[in-house]
Amino acid sequence: MSTIHCQQLVRRFNHVTAVAGVDLDIASGEIYGLIGPDGAGKTTTLRMLAGVLRPTSGRVEVAGFDVARSPESIRHLVGYMPQHFSLYGDLSVRENLEFYADIFGVTGHDRRERIGRLLRFARLEQFQTRAAAKLSGGMKKKLALACALIHQPQVLLLDEPTNGVDPVSRREFWDILSELHVEGVTILVTTPYMDEAERCQRVGLMHRGKIIRQGEPEALRRLVPGEMLAVYAPDPMQAEAILPRFPDYLGHQVYGDRLHVFVADAVRTKPQLEQFLQAEGVPFTRIYPDEPRLEEAFIHIIEQARSE
Repeated sequence: MSTIHCQQLVRRFNHVTAVAGVDLDIASGEIYGLIGPDGAGKTTTLRMLAGVLRPTSGRVEVAGFDVARSPESIRHLVGYMPQHFSLYGDLSVRENLEFYADIFGVTGHDRRERIGRLLRFARLEQFQTRAAAKLSGGMKKKLALACALIHQPQVLLLDEPTNGVDPVSRREFWDILSELHVEGVTILVTTPYMDEAERCQRVGLMHRGKIIRQGEPEALRRLVPGEMLAVYAPDPMQAEAILPRFPDYLGHQVYGDRLHVFVADAVRTKPQLEQFLQAEGVPFTRIYPDEPRLEEAFIHIIEQARSE
């Protein structure tokens, strides 16, 4: 059964179409990652799901309720964490949690128990008297998540929740999300980090206001054509210029001093590519077969969409 359902969801701002017909079904208890370039429409989609923004057209259902018709019905079912820090900087960690408990009508024993549990859950117990404005980036994100959880929502909508925080804080944040997933919470998260997208059960790739491809991360990785050779070269631009002339060439992507070259058979082609680069006078330090990541699939799918 779908906890989140969108049918031909559209949102226009004057003459700009930010979301251009999104169809989406997310099962109960699923972690679904929404990825895409800046301006693809991810944030606008989440805001419509949260009831913050009305669709221009289309239908949105969350936990069985039509969001446009019954926004108050989903208020206690959804926890929404916007991309930018939106808590009260002059209030302490605990005071922010108390404030959100007031908003959602959490009182008495439930209030005390939930605030204590969330402080432990977010590893913020020893910082509960600190002003939110003085927290580190990672702590602010965890506090925002704790506030979004104060009313025990069935659905979490998280807009780039770890953007701009350090790797350790990102890992801790996802450890918390994993615990919520075990508890059966449905999570829709947008992220610019491909390693985080890999942790989702399914991923949707958004481009120009539409979800152009979705599926399990492993299935999306298989969309990359052929097999991959990682080529380390002191001058990657020099190597890039001549690669299309290589007989078994299917495509390539550049990452700093590393090129990912796609060929039909990586093991068989490796010595041939080495000979080709040497014959062309292009220096390289090493070449080895490697597995395509979700990042390679993401770039491949986007390039395909742009050429259509």
